[in-house]
Amino acid sequence: MDYKLPQRMEVSNKSTYGKVLNISGSDYMPGAAYLSSIASLKVGCGYCFLVTTEIAKNIIASQCPNLVFVPIQGLKEEIKYSDTILVGCGLAINETSVVVFDKLINYAKKETPLIIDADGLNILATIKRDAFMDREFDNIILTPHPKEASRLLDCSVDDILADLEGSAQKISQMYNSTTVLKTHKTIIYTPDGRKYINTTGNNALAKSGSGDVLAGMISGFIAQKKDVFEACALAVYLHGLAGDLAAQDLTQYSVLPQDVINYIPCAIKKYMSNKQ
Repeated sequence: MDYKLPQRMEVSNKSTYGKVLNISGSDYMPGAAYLSSIASLKVGCGYCFLVTTEIAKNIIASQCPNLVFVPIQGLKEEIKYSDTILVGCGLAINETSVVVFDKLINYAKKETPLIIDADGLNILATIKRDAFMDREFDNIILTPHPKEASRLLDCSVDDILADLEGSAQKISQMYNSTTVLKTHKTIIYTPDGRKYINTTGNNALAKSGSGDVLAGMISGFIAQKKDVFEACALAVYLHGLAGDLAAQDLTQYSVLPQDVINYIPCAIKKYMSNKQ
């Protein structure tokens, strides 16, 4: 791994480091919205605006003063002024989330990077594929695990597992996307054939919520104007490294996604020291 972290400048403000619009969470999965939002801030983006349900908002706001909450009615306006958009973490699949996803693909600027994770991928694969493909976005990042990848490609999970690199490449070509296929050695593929296979991480990351942290990290780096491929590679590497450092102290049994977030600074610090 030889990519540079986003530059930090002495004369700067929150707008210098970008705005993430995170459309995530649901009444039964507020944690996904929390984890993905905090992870975006933890890697340095200036601010994160969260669109979620009223119940999820109340739960998250009581524990976290670091986010700006946006009502669904204000989604169209916020989309215009976001540096990157993340959708899908804990979103659930219901009538409301499908309507929100539809609004997003209709209102989003084609040039704004759009990261689609979790239930956003499931909505894309099963309900909104044609409408999405018609928009021809410039920078799409899809972050499936093997089951979600199988839905995107209309094949079995066994087919995905039998050829992980080929599957990531097929998704990138089919959706014109940078694909982050999450496995024990996460694979990144771009439509033009750039590839990265990750070397960090361990089975401590095999817990619900780990993918939400990773999606948030990707969005935070992209908001800081990193090249999309490099932002994904940095996020995947540091996410795995944070998991490695957390496991050293907490064991692979006991690491939680919140612990991974807490170890992001340690991972960044170690990465920076290795580059000196």
